[in-house]
Amino acid sequence: MKLTIGLMTAAAFAMVGLETQSPPDTVESHVAAARAAAGTDFTGLADRLCTAPAPQPPAASTAPAPARRQGPPPRESWHADPVKVFDNLYFVGEQEYSAWAVVTSAGIIIIDPIFDYSVEDEVVGGLRKLGLDPAAIKYVLVSHAHYDHVGGAAFLQDSFDARVVLSEPDWELLGRATGSWRKPKRDMVATDGQKLTLGDTTLTLHLTPGHTLGTISSIIPVRDGGKPHVAAYWGGTAFNWVANRTAYITPERPDSFWFGRYIDSAQRFRQLATTAGADVLLSNHTVFDGSKTKLPALATRRPADPHPYVIGPAAVGRYLTVAEECAKAGRLRAQ
Repeated sequence: MKLTIGLMTAAAFAMVGLETQSPPDTVESHVAAARAAAGTDFTGLADRLCTAPAPQPPAASTAPAPARRQGPPPRESWHADPVKVFDNLYFVGEQEYSAWAVVTSAGIIIIDPIFDYSVEDEVVGGLRKLGLDPAAIKYVLVSHAHYDHVGGAAFLQDSFDARVVLSEPDWELLGRATGSWRKPKRDMVATDGQKLTLGDTTLTLHLTPGHTLGTISSIIPVRDGGKPHVAAYWGGTAFNWVANRTAYITPERPDSFWFGRYIDSAQRFRQLATTAGADVLLSNHTVFDGSKTKLPALATRRPADPHPYVIGPAAVGRYLTVAEECAKAGRLRAQ
């Protein structure tokens, strides 16, 4: 009898162990976890991050490089009308690239001022079309120093004496940029956990390295009809080192370095967003946060309708889980 009971007890513990063990650490398991977290909300994010990269052509390929377009792309390919999203937050970006205006009692904070060729049209012209004065721009917060998000900063700095905010690693990255576009003069350096206060509004800046070494993700208070909400702004999304090897990969910083930073940042910012009670998710690319459908939905929203950007804390967490799980899959692919 004692032997029988002992065997039954051992079997029971074995079953508990099977039920509680972690899922297998494979590319397929992480992609599956990302797809499950994405649901139908964040397929654009999952498609971009979890899809295996296409094979690179041989280094010795003699295929001619495609001809570069001279000058900016035609306006119809990028222009988008500005939209009031919350009481104090406005979309002033392009069709694919987002720029945001946080309006406070003491002026305006622009987040990610897009390109040099479009900033005057979209940001300055957009604010005026919305009945706002671009001369009230006090800060330009740049999530990371890539041309599509920092290109317009110099124009706003010169035109309105706006303070430009980047992290130290991304000021250094900007200093190494070789493009012919005009760069802003070095100005404010963001630190982890910094509070950026203007009038009645305080943004909290968090350093989330991965997309770049100094990517900034922000917690932003917003209001809808006076009701407070909290937006989590994920500052950098794509795994650029997978394709742009020269700019990222070194013996000291292989793929595992970049994927590791990205995974840690996604985990940490998810916790920070949860602690802040974030129920809104924002991105600097319209495909990632659903802006392509949410912005048009605002035009037909009735007073009793839910706000399309208010998705709840659980959904914000799922978004960052997609980013984390896709990065884990990418790290395994790169081994």
